[in-house]
Amino acid sequence: MNHSESLRKHFEEGIELRKKMAESMPAEIAKAGEALAAALKAGRKVLSCGNGGSAADSQHFAAELVGRFERERPGLAGIALTTDSSALTAIANDYHFDQVFAKQVLALGQPGDFLLGISTSGNSKNVIEAIKAAHTRGMHVIALTGRDGGEMGRITRTGDFNLNVAHPRTMRVQEIHLLVVHCLCEVVDNVIFGEKK
Repeated sequence: MNHSESLRKHFEEGIELRKKMAESMPAEIAKAGEALAAALKAGRKVLSCGNGGSAADSQHFAAELVGRFERERPGLAGIALTTDSSALTAIANDYHFDQVFAKQVLALGQPGDFLLGISTSGNSKNVIEAIKAAHTRGMHVIALTGRDGGEMGRITRTGDFNLNVAHPRTMRVQEIHLLVVHCLCEVVDNVIFGEKK
Protein backbone atom coordinates (compact mmCIF):
# COMPACT_ATOMS: atom_id res chain seq x y z
CA MET A 1 0.00 0.00 0.00
CA ASN A 2 1.24 3.47 -0.88
CA HIS A 3 0.59 5.33 2.36
CA SER A 4 1.65 8.72 1.04
CA GLU A 5 -0.92 8.53 -1.78
CA SER A 6 -3.63 7.44 0.66
CA LEU A 7 -2.75 10.29 2.99
CA ARG A 8 -2.69 12.77 0.13
CA LYS A 9 -6.37 11.95 -0.40
CA HIS A 10 -7.07 13.07 3.18
CA PHE A 11 -5.51 16.44 2.46
CA GLU A 12 -7.36 16.78 -0.84
CA GLU A 13 -10.71 15.84 0.68
CA GLY A 14 -10.10 18.26 3.57
CA ILE A 15 -9.22 21.09 1.17
CA GLU A 16 -12.30 20.40 -0.94
CA LEU A 17 -14.57 20.51 2.13
CA ARG A 18 -12.97 23.73 3.40
CA LYS A 19 -13.61 25.37 0.03
CA LYS A 20 -17.24 24.24 0.10
CA MET A 21 -17.76 25.44 3.67
CA ALA A 22 -16.01 28.74 2.87
CA GLU A 23 -18.93 29.47 0.54
CA SER A 24 -21.72 28.64 2.99
CA MET A 25 -20.56 29.13 6.58
CA PRO A 26 -18.71 32.43 7.20
CA ALA A 27 -21.78 34.71 7.28
CA GLU A 28 -23.59 32.54 9.83
CA ILE A 29 -20.43 32.06 11.92
CA ALA A 30 -20.00 35.85 11.95
CA LYS A 31 -23.59 36.34 13.19
CA ALA A 32 -23.11 33.71 15.89
CA GLY A 33 -19.79 35.25 16.94
CA GLU A 34 -21.30 38.73 17.12
CA ALA A 35 -24.20 37.50 19.27
CA LEU A 36 -21.77 35.61 21.50
CA ALA A 37 -19.57 38.69 21.85
CA ALA A 38 -22.55 40.85 22.81
CA ALA A 39 -23.51 38.38 25.52
CA LEU A 40 -19.95 38.15 26.89
CA LYS A 41 -19.58 41.93 26.81
CA ALA A 42 -22.80 42.18 28.84
CA GLY A 43 -21.32 39.91 31.53
CA ARG A 44 -22.90 36.65 30.38
CA LYS A 45 -21.06 33.34 30.02
CA VAL A 46 -20.74 30.46 27.58
CA LEU A 47 -21.17 26.83 28.58
CA SER A 48 -19.87 24.22 26.13
CA CYS A 49 -20.27 20.47 25.75
CA GLY A 50 -19.78 17.48 23.47
CA ASN A 51 -18.58 13.87 23.53
CA GLY A 52 -15.22 12.40 22.53
CA GLY A 53 -13.48 14.66 20.03
CA SER A 54 -16.33 17.12 20.43
CA ALA A 55 -15.64 17.20 24.18
CA ALA A 56 -12.06 18.14 23.35
CA ASP A 57 -13.33 20.91 21.04
CA SER A 58 -15.65 22.23 23.76
CA GLN A 59 -12.72 22.35 26.19
CA HIS A 60 -10.51 23.97 23.56
CA PHE A 61 -13.15 26.69 23.06
CA ALA A 62 -13.49 27.40 26.79
CA ALA A 63 -9.70 27.54 27.17
CA GLU A 64 -9.40 30.08 24.34
CA LEU A 65 -12.00 32.29 26.05
CA VAL A 66 -10.67 32.06 29.60
CA GLY A 67 -6.99 32.22 28.66
CA ARG A 68 -6.48 33.96 25.38
CA PHE A 69 -6.84 33.36 21.67
CA GLU A 70 -4.22 35.27 19.64
CA ARG A 71 -3.74 38.38 21.75
CA GLU A 72 -3.27 39.45 25.34
CA ARG A 73 -6.64 40.45 26.76
CA PRO A 74 -8.77 39.89 29.85
CA GLY A 75 -10.28 36.43 30.22
CA LEU A 76 -13.83 35.79 29.07
CA ALA A 77 -16.38 33.60 30.86
CA GLY A 78 -16.33 30.14 29.30
CA ILE A 79 -16.98 26.83 31.08
CA ALA A 80 -16.61 23.39 29.50
CA LEU A 81 -19.20 21.05 31.02
CA THR A 82 -17.02 18.05 30.12
CA THR A 83 -14.27 18.56 32.69
CA ASP A 84 -15.74 17.98 36.16
CA SER A 85 -15.36 14.22 36.60
CA SER A 86 -17.19 14.24 39.96
CA ALA A 87 -20.23 16.00 38.52
CA LEU A 88 -20.22 13.87 35.36
CA THR A 89 -19.99 10.57 37.18
CA ALA A 90 -22.45 11.52 39.93
CA ILE A 91 -25.07 12.68 37.42
CA ALA A 92 -24.53 9.64 35.18
CA ASN A 93 -24.77 7.31 38.18
CA ASP A 94 -27.69 8.96 39.99
CA TYR A 95 -29.73 9.97 36.93
CA HIS A 96 -28.63 8.97 33.44
CA PHE A 97 -25.73 9.74 31.10
CA ASP A 98 -28.20 11.65 28.92
CA GLN A 99 -28.43 14.21 31.74
CA VAL A 100 -24.71 14.85 32.40
CA PHE A 101 -24.74 18.21 30.61
CA ALA A 102 -28.39 19.21 31.11
CA LYS A 103 -28.13 19.08 34.91
CA GLN A 104 -25.09 21.35 34.77
CA VAL A 105 -26.84 23.75 32.39
CA LEU A 106 -29.81 23.97 34.75
CA ALA A 107 -27.49 24.64 37.69
CA LEU A 108 -25.12 27.12 36.02
CA GLY A 109 -27.01 28.70 33.12
CA GLN A 110 -28.74 32.06 33.36
CA PRO A 111 -30.96 33.95 30.91
CA GLY A 112 -28.84 35.52 28.19
CA ASP A 113 -25.99 33.00 28.55
CA PHE A 114 -24.95 30.84 25.61
CA LEU A 115 -24.56 27.10 25.20
CA LEU A 116 -22.18 25.77 22.56
CA GLY A 117 -23.28 22.18 21.88
CA ILE A 118 -21.06 20.12 19.59
CA SER A 119 -21.97 16.83 17.88
CA THR A 120 -20.69 15.48 14.56
CA SER A 121 -23.98 13.64 14.02
CA GLY A 122 -26.25 16.26 15.55
CA ASN A 123 -27.92 13.42 17.46
CA SER A 124 -25.93 13.13 20.71
CA LYS A 125 -28.67 12.63 23.28
CA ASN A 126 -26.85 14.33 26.15
CA VAL A 127 -26.13 17.40 24.00
CA ILE A 128 -29.76 17.49 22.84
CA GLU A 129 -30.88 17.40 26.47
CA ALA A 130 -28.44 20.23 27.25
CA ILE A 131 -30.00 22.33 24.48
CA LYS A 132 -33.48 21.68 25.86
CA ALA A 133 -32.26 22.68 29.33
CA ALA A 134 -30.66 25.84 27.91
CA HIS A 135 -33.96 26.82 26.33
CA THR A 136 -35.78 26.41 29.65
CA ARG A 137 -33.18 28.74 31.23
CA GLY A 138 -33.64 31.43 28.57
CA MET A 139 -30.23 30.81 27.04
CA HIS A 140 -29.18 31.03 23.41
CA VAL A 141 -27.64 28.05 21.62
CA ILE A 142 -24.92 27.57 19.06
CA ALA A 143 -25.28 24.03 17.70
CA LEU A 144 -22.14 22.85 15.93
CA THR A 145 -23.28 19.84 13.90
CA GLY A 146 -22.39 17.57 10.98
CA ARG A 147 -24.20 15.48 8.38
CA ASP A 148 -27.78 16.85 8.09
CA GLY A 149 -27.72 18.63 11.46
CA GLY A 150 -29.69 15.86 13.14
CA GLU A 151 -32.08 16.50 16.02
CA MET A 152 -29.91 19.37 17.27
CA GLY A 153 -30.51 21.27 14.05
CA ARG A 154 -34.25 20.65 14.30
CA ILE A 155 -34.65 21.94 17.86
CA THR A 156 -32.74 25.21 17.45
CA ARG A 157 -34.97 28.25 17.86
CA THR A 158 -35.03 31.88 16.81
CA GLY A 159 -31.94 33.47 18.34
CA ASP A 160 -30.02 30.17 18.10
CA PHE A 161 -27.47 29.19 15.45
CA ASN A 162 -27.03 25.82 13.75
CA LEU A 163 -23.55 25.81 12.24
CA ASN A 164 -23.76 22.67 10.15
CA VAL A 165 -20.93 20.93 8.33
CA ALA A 166 -22.85 18.89 5.77
CA HIS A 167 -20.41 16.01 5.33
CA PRO A 168 -20.73 12.30 6.22
CA ARG A 169 -17.20 11.66 7.56
CA THR A 170 -16.69 12.34 11.26
CA MET A 171 -13.02 13.28 10.91
CA ARG A 172 -13.76 15.86 8.22
CA VAL A 173 -16.59 17.36 10.27
CA GLN A 174 -14.30 17.58 13.31
CA GLU A 175 -11.63 19.37 11.27
CA ILE A 176 -14.13 22.05 10.26
CA HIS A 177 -15.57 22.23 13.78
CA LEU A 178 -12.15 23.20 15.11
CA LEU A 179 -11.85 25.88 12.43
CA VAL A 180 -15.31 27.20 13.40
CA VAL A 181 -14.23 27.33 17.07
CA HIS A 182 -11.25 29.47 16.07
CA CYS A 183 -13.44 31.68 13.87
CA LEU A 184 -15.88 32.27 16.73
CA CYS A 185 -12.96 33.22 19.00
CA GLU A 186 -11.66 35.70 16.44
CA VAL A 187 -15.04 37.38 16.00
CA VAL A 188 -15.52 37.60 19.77
CA ASP A 189 -12.09 39.17 20.27
CA ASN A 190 -12.54 41.63 17.41
CA VAL A 191 -15.99 42.74 18.58
CA ILE A 192 -15.05 43.14 22.24
CA PHE A 193 -11.46 44.33 21.99
CA GLY A 194 -11.25 45.83 18.50
CA GLU A 195 -9.67 44.62 15.29
CA LYS A 196 -6.26 43.04 15.83
CA LYS A 197 -3.45 45.21 14.47
